[in-house]
Amino acid sequence: MKNLANQFFEIADLYPNKIAVWCENESITYNNLANLISQYSNYLLDNGVTYRDHIGIPMNNSIESVALILTAANLGVGLVPINPTLPLDAIKTAFDSSDVKHLIARRVFFEQYDKLGELNLNGMKFCLDGKYEGAIPFTDAMNMSIKRPINEEIGGDETLIITMTSGSTGSPKPIDLTQNNKYQRAMAHISLYNITKDDIVLAATPLYHSLAERLVLIPLLIGGTSVLLPRFTADIWLNCIKEKKVTFTIAVSAQLSQIAELLSTSSISKIDSLRSVVSSSSLLESHVKNKLIEKLKCDFHEMYGTSEISTATSINFKESLNHDQSVGRPLPEAYIRIIKDNGELAPTHEIGEIACKTKLMCNGYYGMQEAFNNALQNGYFKTGDMGYLDKDGFLYFSGRKKELIITGGINVYPSDLEKYVLELPEVEECAAFAYPDERLGEVVALAVVNKQNCKLNKRSIRIQCARNLADFQQPHKIFFVNELPKNAMGKLVKFKLMEYIKLNCLNE
Repeated sequence: MKNLANQFFEIADLYPNKIAVWCENESITYNNLANLISQYSNYLLDNGVTYRDHIGIPMNNSIESVALILTAANLGVGLVPINPTLPLDAIKTAFDSSDVKHLIARRVFFEQYDKLGELNLNGMKFCLDGKYEGAIPFTDAMNMSIKRPINEEIGGDETLIITMTSGSTGSPKPIDLTQNNKYQRAMAHISLYNITKDDIVLAATPLYHSLAERLVLIPLLIGGTSVLLPRFTADIWLNCIKEKKVTFTIAVSAQLSQIAELLSTSSISKIDSLRSVVSSSSLLESHVKNKLIEKLKCDFHEMYGTSEISTATSINFKESLNHDQSVGRPLPEAYIRIIKDNGELAPTHEIGEIACKTKLMCNGYYGMQEAFNNALQNGYFKTGDMGYLDKDGFLYFSGRKKELIITGGINVYPSDLEKYVLELPEVEECAAFAYPDERLGEVVALAVVNKQNCKLNKRSIRIQCARNLADFQQPHKIFFVNELPKNAMGKLVKFKLMEYIKLNCLNE
């Protein structure tokens, strides 16, 4: 395939005056975005950035960030986007593991990290929004030619993005995503959700994660409009959809839970433009799902996937009412297997590790190909997630393999416990996890966050569990906390629960 930037330039020539990207009150047309990409490209070339270099970028949601992604595609360089609020040692680990040579950052980043020498960069530093000692002002790029640089060598196999895994169960790994990966993933979603040039697509998650990158690229590759939220609250999300007439979005489940709560407590007028919402990242609770379907009155989907394999399954709940606890059937050209601990295939309805073979699979872990190969079995990527398939081929998610609780030799799946505790009206959220025990190895523990102004005692929780769960599934320890540890995508980081509880537990 042609490189991703050339694909965009062709669309820009077709719709030069159409809005390509909105971010808050700022917008840019296709023609002006194409010119900006050309200016950025020429500026980086003039300042020593070369083919297949890697550039680190503490990435905020902005039009400049969108332009930089397509600039990287244009030059055949790799971007390593990271959360700008990470501690310096985490940034150093991400950059070292991805062979970052250059840095593009905002002035506030340079001011915050006065030990930038520790990042071991041997290339150029660019200040995106002004001047900073020791950095080249990127604002000078606006003086460059808008002539599009051409490099015939750059194609779809070039690394475009190296994104770090979420680290929700341990050390993050650098996922190598080529231009072809990004293109194929965007096209798969365009086909799956019937997205056209008339759609206005909202990205409300950080651009240093693959989901927002995909949501931005989807409209830009077909002539639609991308709307980028610099920050998320339920109010901002709903107002943005109404003001910008958003038609399609994928949101993480943590965001949708907040949106459902707001819709339950306020009188929001019907959102006429929105035709489809997709939930991602973790399983959405049934009552949240039902509230969103009732209030938003649009097609509501849930999907399953990982950064390594992209979206693997999807379900439209209006069309699959009998499978409302499922995360859907496999996409075209995606194949799902459930693998037992002994490596054999699990039969229908038996829980095992979810494995997927798909044309959307990433290029591997950058610099850690052996680790990636170890996650493959006959071409299927073992996700580390647990679940099962029913007789109709629908996938059901049960939790992370590393989060499995083994008490007295018996497997307990946290989701089995959590779903019943969440039925209690006083519970905002909860997490079941393994707690060390001398006799049984580990026992079931439960961390509970009560809703505001609600009080819940352990006895009520134990009664609920006793009514619905087997003896071996009962929680031995219950902790009340103000919140649960989460990453930037709102995803629970269970391996930090023990440490978090020691520091923040209200009682036991």
